[in-house]
Amino acid sequence: MSGVSEQERQSSAASQSLRQESASSPARPQPQHQPWTRGRRLMVNLPIFIMLLGILVSVANLTASTWNYEPTEQTIETLDANTAVTFANPSGEKLAKKGDYEVAKRYVTIKAKRPSTGEIQNIKVLIRKPKGAGNGRPGVVFMHGAGYGTCDNSFGDMASDLSSAGFVTAVLDKPVWSTNDANRDYPGSAAIYDQVINLLRKMDTVDASKVGIYATSESTWISSYLLQRDPDVAFQVLLSPMVYEPRYSLGFLAAQDFALVGAHDGYQSIVRRVFNIDASLFGLTNLDIDTLTPKAYAIPTLVAYGTKDVMTAQVEGTEKIVDLAHQAGNWDVTIRTYPIANHVLRLGDEANSGTPFADAYVDDVVDWAVGTTHGLKQTSERVAGTRMYQSIAVPLDLKANRGLTIYLVALHASMLVLLLAAGVLWLAVLMRKIWARAHGRRYRLGLAQGFKNSLVTLTIATMATFVLFCAGLGDVIMGVVKLAWGSAPVENPGVMYWSWPVIQIVCVAVVWAWSRVFMRLIEEATHRGIAQWPPRKGAIGEIVSGRQPVLASTRFGRVMFWLTVAAMFCVLLVFAFWGLFIY
Repeated sequence: MSGVSEQERQSSAASQSLRQESASSPARPQPQHQPWTRGRRLMVNLPIFIMLLGILVSVANLTASTWNYEPTEQTIETLDANTAVTFANPSGEKLAKKGDYEVAKRYVTIKAKRPSTGEIQNIKVLIRKPKGAGNGRPGVVFMHGAGYGTCDNSFGDMASDLSSAGFVTAVLDKPVWSTNDANRDYPGSAAIYDQVINLLRKMDTVDASKVGIYATSESTWISSYLLQRDPDVAFQVLLSPMVYEPRYSLGFLAAQDFALVGAHDGYQSIVRRVFNIDASLFGLTNLDIDTLTPKAYAIPTLVAYGTKDVMTAQVEGTEKIVDLAHQAGNWDVTIRTYPIANHVLRLGDEANSGTPFADAYVDDVVDWAVGTTHGLKQTSERVAGTRMYQSIAVPLDLKANRGLTIYLVALHASMLVLLLAAGVLWLAVLMRKIWARAHGRRYRLGLAQGFKNSLVTLTIATMATFVLFCAGLGDVIMGVVKLAWGSAPVENPGVMYWSWPVIQIVCVAVVWAWSRVFMRLIEEATHRGIAQWPPRKGAIGEIVSGRQPVLASTRFGRVMFWLTVAAMFCVLLVFAFWGLFIY
């Protein structure tokens, strides 16, 4: 007989039955809570919205840069509409004109050693000589503007015309070494141009004391270095000189052109932030090179501008050149302005073959260079041509802002990292769904339905707004490029204007929608006993474990939600950085 009594067997059976019922019965339902009223939700929603919008508006204001556009619409009245350059010629000596000589060409190759690094670039130099002109001729070395010009595709017509008037000219491949437009070596380039000047000086056919330069656009920064190292340069022709240091010159260019193409004021505000960047953090020092030195204008100087040049500050630039020249004791400065001409003094896009120079520009350059190298006294007006005009002031209050630059880099790097991480998670979700469907299964991310719909909708809206922002800015940049090459601004700016206010409206709507999501999180936390002190016992564990989820029943779903939220908020912060919440 067993030692267990009948009563004990019945008690054990009853206990086992209770355990089986407990295991098979569903979890105890949570108590039902009354949903918040509309008024209570608004009372929670509105402060969150104001706080989020306040953060974005504060960022926009803290990253804003002051910019003084005054004085606007500056002008210089010329003394004569006729641009011809004439000289007194008491001896009656015949002065050469364009076309007096046939031109011979030959190539030489030099080794251009970059002074700062020792890097070597083999540079081809195209030398043009006037046939039968004899020895002791004046010389001109041509200096490239922006880009990557060569001796064969640059200055061909002007160099030939000057050579046909008795000058020995030299056009070289642009010295660039391993640099690009952002880190171009201006002092190093000046050394190579000086090397070519000395090459001409050593030629029997050239008078070493009469070698000058022809510099255009970007190279007028290089010419400043050149004349500091070689004060024996005889004369200079400056075509559309930039004059001021790059931060000011390029800031002026961008601000003026953004306005001319019809971009919204918001896009124009981007210029202010860009040109307050401290580029030295990235090893780029060209924005703040010192070009304003009297030595750069201590020799006879011809300055030429076109009225359709939208890249230079002509009024303030001319005033600064004259002032610096006078400081150097030089009063031989001639200013010429030409109607309809663009930044390269052409009547159209220089990239198109055969695009002519404006009016009598070539004849004026030749006549001025011939008279100057003969030491004659100029009789024509020093300032002639079309009235000079400048729409806004040169932004001399721009300065490198290191704190702003660090924040810019950190913010945009964070946005890219978060967008990439969120993109990877969304791609993983898509791949899991495809795999599950291929195997006849149903993949569930586990996001609560309300939060899932909000997350998808707001992510799409935010990213669509970001794409619109990039499209608007891209349209502005393309408009500026076309304007720089002589195209007229379009009558209807289109996306570059209307996209900004549309983005602002959508962003405010997105911020409101995100505030509603956070309000619903607070509501759910209140119902679950978390939004109280102390929290309801076990409430946090239920949410973390996913037994009673607020956002998602899976850890992957919760991580994806918060990572996506962080990425989208970072996008809004980027919008705020560029001024979307104040302009």
